[in-house]
Formats: sequence, structure tokens, C-alpha cells
Amino acid sequence: MFLYILIGFCVCLTACSEQEEISKYDNWQVRNEAFIDSLATLASDRIVANEAQVASVATGQLFAVKDEQVSTDQHSYYIYCKKISAYYEGRRALYTETVSAFYYGSLITGDRFDGNFIGFPANRQGSLNPEEIAPTAFDAPTTFSVTAVISGWTAILQLMRTGERWMVYIPWQCAYGSDGYSTIPGYSTLAFDIQLEEVMDY
Repeated sequence: MFLYILIGFCVCLTACSEQEEISKYDNWQVRNEAFIDSLATLASDRIVANEAQVASVATGQLFAVKDEQVSTDQHSYYIYCKKISAYYEGRRALYTETVSAFYYGSLITGDRFDGNFIGFPANRQGSLNPEEIAPTAFDAPTTFSVTAVISGWTAILQLMRTGERWMVYIPWQCAYGSDGYSTIPGYSTLAFDIQLEEVMDY
């Protein structure tokens, strides 16, 4: 009798766990688009398109970068960013170059989906202190081409400087679209804590 009760309890736990996982993504597209809309309101008219405009934005202030790869004549798509730390003497990467960076990727729920260090998640709002959470000696940056990543990354990497750390929020249109990728559901806004380490010389 006890065995049947135990089996029933395990089945119930499994079903509850599966139900929680499903409900976590209820109205996922609507929730993700509402998240981006709230950032657009906070960023207001702070839209940057070049080095000088980026430099004029204060650390911690939200701003927008247009994703030219996916924007059309009918609709413009923006990546929302704020500098966690700035370094105006750093080097900027060109479209054709390769960089190395630390990054931490999370969904709007704060759930991590990728990264090479423990960084700030999407649901961490307000002031972000770079000394509170930072790459350690046990972490290693990843190297990749500016053009070998999602379009949202390609757009912001050309405006960041080495030594800078940004929090970046990328709408699903500039990321993995309606299909998603691996453990990332379709229509997901992706949040990244990115620290640009180096523009590689080959």
C-alpha cells in the first residue's frame, strides 16, 4: 500500500513540476513585448546611433540602439541598453572584427540560459554596481566574430568600448524570433550583462 502511495506522490510531483514549467511561459509573447515596451518608455527619446551619442549617455541611464539588420521601412526595432561601467579610452570593434567578452544571458523571468560568468539577470532593476557582481579569476571570456552572433549583439558590439560593461535587453525580433533556440522559447526577450574585454588582432 505504501508503495502505491509513494508512486502516486511521485507522479503528482512530476505533474505539478510540468504544470509550473508550462505556466511559467503563459502569454509569453505578450509579456515579453510588454517588457520591451516598458523599457522604451523609460528610454524615452534617448536613441543613439554613433560613438559621440553613446559617450553622452550617463552610466546607469537607459538608451536605445536601432537594429538596422532587422528594421524595415514599416517598423524599427531597438535594443535597450545601460552602461554598468564606462571606459572612454577603450577600443571599439568594427563590423568585420572579432572580440572577446564576458556575458551572462537571462530571460525576463531572471532564469539564466547561457553565460561564462555570473552576472546580473534581467529582473535585477535599478542601480547595478559592477563591484557587487563581476567576472572572477576562474571565469574565461568567449571569443567570437561581431557578425557571428544574433543581430542585437552585432548592433551593440560596434558601439561598446573595450573595458566597458553594459546591461542589454534584446527583443525577440533581434534575437531568436518566434521559433526560439535550444532552451530559449520563441518570442523571448534576451537580457545580457556584457563586459567587452578585447578586440582581437590577427
